[in-house]
Amino acid sequence: MNDALLRSLTPGVLGILVRRGADFAAAEDAVQDALVEAIRVWPADPPRDPRGWLITVAWRRFLDTTRADAARRRREDLVDSEPAPGPTPAVDDNLQLYFLCAHPSLTPSSAVALTLRAVGGLTTRQIADAYLVPEATMAQRISRAKRTVSTVRFDQPGDVATVLRVLYLVFNEGYTGDVDLAAEAIRLTRQLAAAIDHPEVAGLLALMLLHHARRASRTASDGSLVPLAEQDRGRWDTALIAEGVDILQAALARDRLGEFQAQAAIAALHADAPTAEETDWVQIVEWYDELARLTDSPVVRLNRAVAVGEADGARAGLAALAALDDSLPRHTAVAAYLHERDGDLATAARLYVEAAHQAPNLAERDHLTRQAARLNARRQR
Repeated sequence: MNDALLRSLTPGVLGILVRRGADFAAAEDAVQDALVEAIRVWPADPPRDPRGWLITVAWRRFLDTTRADAARRRREDLVDSEPAPGPTPAVDDNLQLYFLCAHPSLTPSSAVALTLRAVGGLTTRQIADAYLVPEATMAQRISRAKRTVSTVRFDQPGDVATVLRVLYLVFNEGYTGDVDLAAEAIRLTRQLAAAIDHPEVAGLLALMLLHHARRASRTASDGSLVPLAEQDRGRWDTALIAEGVDILQAALARDRLGEFQAQAAIAALHADAPTAEETDWVQIVEWYDELARLTDSPVVRLNRAVAVGEADGARAGLAALAALDDSLPRHTAVAAYLHERDGDLATAARLYVEAAHQAPNLAERDHLTRQAARLNARRQR
């Protein structure tokens, strides 16, 4: 039994059922029943057309489990269009599922969970483990999401930006539990890039690959964070970097700049530098200017302040930081870094301590605490 084959076929079969009138929850139940039947039957009697077989069996299960009179009449109307065994036409079902799962009526967390379940093929338990929540809690979240989108039709215009945002959220979850969500996000984005010709899809894929290339160097053996400037660049995945750069260059050549392309350009400049000292910070500032123009995001302007501090000196970076709201996440940590670069170790140490208390996770808090301790030790020498 080829589990990878079943997993790859599931989104397309699910999309066929929904397009033919099944609501999302009933369609997924029917597909799951068909998969169980495939596991039982295929080892002894493999079908010539696995996709057509799954569509036929799943569709029959949907019809068999429809009980209400109105649904029964509808089933009778549709039975003539039941897909027959044999070759089936290739349709863009995966793409339709992306747009359905990223529907704007869903919360970001629900959209991510539904995408992982319906398009990624992960089990509810795997998704729950990845988010460190009970399986029952995740099952309820996914069920609510299914109910929300059950009345959405595929003829409604899709929103590429929403789909990309959901995939970016999946990627940023990184690695938790037994599911590598960063790798899963890259897999899903590759599928989307193959299905839709859009420069921002390519930009997001390039961004993911360039960030993922540095993954092995981001933490030390004790689990502590390693800042970009201190990472062992010999451990960066040069094949992923080369692929990301090639994809980015092809996207930029289309002259339809978007935020993910701009972010990928910044990541590419970091990846291109042989050492931290050789980083082209002037060009990075220019890309942050483009990104700020595209997004008007205060977080982008916060990151830009760091780049300005590297390109034009710490005082210039602090001046750029002063124009931003100090309640921004990681504002205090950036201020600490720039004050350290400016030679004000006492202020930097104090701010590192404050930033540690504000840190969103344990690894970041430990890193900032170590930074404060390091500066306090230097001051006492």
